[in-house]
Amino acid sequence: MLEQLKKQVYEANMRLKNENLIIFTWGNVSGITEDRKYMVIKPSGVDYELLTPDKMVICDMDGKVIEGNLKPSSDYKTHLEIYKAALNVNGVCHTHSKWATIWAQSKRGIPNYGTTHADYFQGYIPCSRDMSNEEIREDYEKNTGKIIVETLEGKDFIKNKAVLVSSHGPFTWGNSANDSVDTAIVLEEIAYMAKYTEDLNPKIDSINGVLQSKHFDRKHGVNAYYGQGN
Repeated sequence: MLEQLKKQVYEANMRLKNENLIIFTWGNVSGITEDRKYMVIKPSGVDYELLTPDKMVICDMDGKVIEGNLKPSSDYKTHLEIYKAALNVNGVCHTHSKWATIWAQSKRGIPNYGTTHADYFQGYIPCSRDMSNEEIREDYEKNTGKIIVETLEGKDFIKNKAVLVSSHGPFTWGNSANDSVDTAIVLEEIAYMAKYTEDLNPKIDSINGVLQSKHFDRKHGVNAYYGQGN
């Protein structure tokens, strides 16, 4: 069942290790079917060297395991909340990558300081509010997803493809499982550059708004012209 999507999700998960976005099993990637009835996600706590496409877990949108002998990632409810809220998102990624997690632990969003950031994200990368004790105790992973959705209320998820969860780490997404990992790679680089930009110039302002819009729109706008098209 869903052999092609399981293969895509497996390959996306393996990229986390290959791109040095994780250590041990500190990450997970999922993908959703075109009809948005099923999610494929990495199994919980399984070493990457032991992963294979057939070990990917299929869940329905209520979180019930439809296929697989292993438990889904402990973050599966977070992924589901993102898919339910953003119908243009087809892949979700979570890591504890070093630089993005430093910003999350600092409870700070990442300001847009330059065109590298503007090429991929429409604005700054927000950090969520702190979770209440009740939210943590009641249904932690589901409420993490709800807070991500709350953080981007009224915004297009594909133009804002990342949220830093306060005290936790980054969640990213995209048009596919693979695209969500691309976003995680870019986010990590932006987080690194922003940290040292502030170190070199503590009084630095965010990028000029016109320049920011120009760089984002030339890649992602209605009249985008970057690249060779289709």
